[in-house]
Amino acid sequence: MIVAVTPNPAWDVTYHLERLAHHRANRPLSVAGRAGGKGINVARVLHSLGVAVTAVAPLGGATGERIRADLVAAGLALTSVPVSGETRNTTTIVETASGGATSLNELGPARTTEDWARLVGAVAELLPAASVLVLSGSLPPGVPVDGYAELVRAARAARVPVLLDASGPALVAGVAAGPDVVKPNADELRAATGESDPLRAVARLSAGTRADLAVVASFGPDGVLAATDVGWWRAVPPDAVRGNATGAGDAAVAALARGMAEDSPWPERLRDAVALSAAAVAAPAAGDVAGELYRSWRPRVRVDAVEPPG
Repeated sequence: MIVAVTPNPAWDVTYHLERLAHHRANRPLSVAGRAGGKGINVARVLHSLGVAVTAVAPLGGATGERIRADLVAAGLALTSVPVSGETRNTTTIVETASGGATSLNELGPARTTEDWARLVGAVAELLPAASVLVLSGSLPPGVPVDGYAELVRAARAARVPVLLDASGPALVAGVAAGPDVVKPNADELRAATGESDPLRAVARLSAGTRADLAVVASFGPDGVLAATDVGWWRAVPPDAVRGNATGAGDAAVAALARGMAEDSPWPERLRDAVALSAAAVAAPAAGDVAGELYRSWRPRVRVDAVEPPG
């Protein structure tokens, strides 16, 4: 069973309209709301692939109850951690004319020490049955910057592989704790390392931590770059795809987590990650994937070995 943790979940509302008109009234073509947050999106994708997964999320107030009910209705296994404060909302505006998306992400309520301790305890109870621990998304206000690091250390003590998808100081602190795989995007990689060259940035992020740390950096339509202890690869999609890119990185994380659980070869994990990411862009909402596109694109993803920087 894969355990997917979302420390800062949200009720996601997605608006589709042809073109966003600034400083004017806009009338969306469609509106949809659902439980969200990066780890929850990962869990949705894994569930759609038939992979056993449990989502862990701190939920509070009426919004938290709405998220809980939505996940239960979707058939997702959920460990809901009661916390103080109202769970946040996020809004995504997808412009069909350009394929671009604009997001408004609330910070969420501040968490108390007791709130965070309950989440850590809930994760610890699941670790004996976990094949992989996925830690995804932002840390809410009030949680120490080494919050993810604490969970990484707990998983390592339980001998459970960890995949970390975070940003900023939480990413840097989490990497220092020694996860097995870390998946930054291009902006997160540059911010964490100060390097603009992708190869050097990947090498710098993994420097000074465990020798077998794998860094898989995602570059949107340009695919992914992976640095592992058994080789470096670049995987690129066969074509461009337009749509809502909000959940693309989460779909890639789902693919990598499944590959970790099944111990599949790295090139196959990367091929899966790129195809699932593209299929997520083509789907209407984060956490969904276009199954037909995924199945047709997967064998066409190109994976090439690359030389590490000298």
